[in-house]
This record gives sequence, C-alpha cells and structure tokens, in this order.
Amino acid sequence: MNLMFLLALWLKRNDIVDVAWGVGFIVISVMLLLFVPDYHWRRLLISCLVALWGLRLAVYLYLRNKGKQEDFRYAKWRRDWGKQWIIRSYIQVFILQGFFMLLIAYPLFMIGGFGRHAPGLSDVAGLLLWIIGFAFESVGDHQMMMFKQNPINKGKVMNLGLWKYTRHPNYFGETVMWWGIFLIAVSSGWGWLAIISPVVITTLLVKVSGVPMLEKKYSNNPEYQSYIKKTSSFIPWFPSK
Repeated sequence: MNLMFLLALWLKRNDIVDVAWGVGFIVISVMLLLFVPDYHWRRLLISCLVALWGLRLAVYLYLRNKGKQEDFRYAKWRRDWGKQWIIRSYIQVFILQGFFMLLIAYPLFMIGGFGRHAPGLSDVAGLLLWIIGFAFESVGDHQMMMFKQNPINKGKVMNLGLWKYTRHPNYFGETVMWWGIFLIAVSSGWGWLAIISPVVITTLLVKVSGVPMLEKKYSNNPEYQSYIKKTSSFIPWFPSK
C-alpha cells in the first residue's frame, strides 16, 4: 500500500487503490506460502480461492478504469480534503484499506491451524458457496461492463441480468465468497475466529464504502429511484411490480 500510494501521487489518481485491493490479497497468499511452506490441502485451497478472486477483481478494475477519469468517490475526497489531501489519502485510503485487507485475509494466516481430517460437509458447503459468489461477482461485473460499453445505454440505469434481482450483484457475490471461505476454515482448530473475514467485508460493502456511496451518487436520479423501489438492495430477489 505504501508503494501504491507513491504510484498514486505520480499518476495523480487514488482510485488505483481499487486495483491494489485485489493484488494485495494475491501478495498475501503467495508470500505466506513461500515463507511458511505448510502445504496442507485446506490451506492451499483457501490460498488458491483468494488469489483467484483477487486476480479477477484486479484485472477487471484495471480494465474498467483504464483511459477514464478518476473514480468519482476518490475525486470528491480529493476536492473535499483540500490541502490535507495527501496525508488523508495516505491514511484514509491506502493504509486504512491495508488494515482491512489484513483483517479480511485472516483465514490465510491460520498457518498450522487447519485440521488434518478429510473434507467434511462445511468444506463442501464452503466451496459451493464460494463458487456461487464468484459467479455472481464475475457475471455481474461482466454484464455491467457490456451495458456501459453500448452507447445506447449512456445515462440509463442497468436493470438487466443479475441486476434485475439485486442492485449490487457484484457486492453480494463478494460477501458470499468470503462466507464460503469461512465455512472451509471453520472446521479447523479455532477456525471460528475466521468469521472476522466475512463480517468485515459484509459490513464494509453494505454499510460503509460499497452500497451507501454508490446509491448516494444516484440519489437525485428519478430512474434510479424507481429502480430502488422495484429491486432488492443486496440479497437477490424477484423484482416487485
């Protein structure tokens, strides 16, 4: 995050931290495996799942932001913080996200704590849950990218595909993935402590930096307000009439 902060100063855009978010989890996964070679199957599985998620997210966000202006959230903070934008960017954007990254990555730090027993029901359920979440986030992001690339849709609200059943299928998918990772880790000794990961990521996306900030952006958009009345905020459900 320190390196990404220096890069952000050079590029004059803080939204590269979104790409760094996914890359950071890859770095944690790989470095832990390299320096603490405890290659138990459950640990390898969680490391691979986290790294795969981080890679997909980083690539997607890089392609989404490439050639565009800085994300509206970071641009607004830059204006609001005035002369303090450098120090506040460092602490509130980069270091704070690095802190949350360590909390959410807690299952990766359970070195030697993974049970040596064969896969159980919680492992299978966790993997299936992760696959469902990964599919939701990946498909939702792809559908939104295709929607925005069509000039006909400029200024319109995306309410097709998964976005017809939840206003934030990507965020929903991301939380589901981490709940799945928790279920894989929970069968280990002290594995219940891994619940910190899904709790933190769910709280951040639902209450802090995800859903609230995006919906505030469209608070004056009549079409989006109509979309809100018909479509579930987070958990997918059939649209109301």
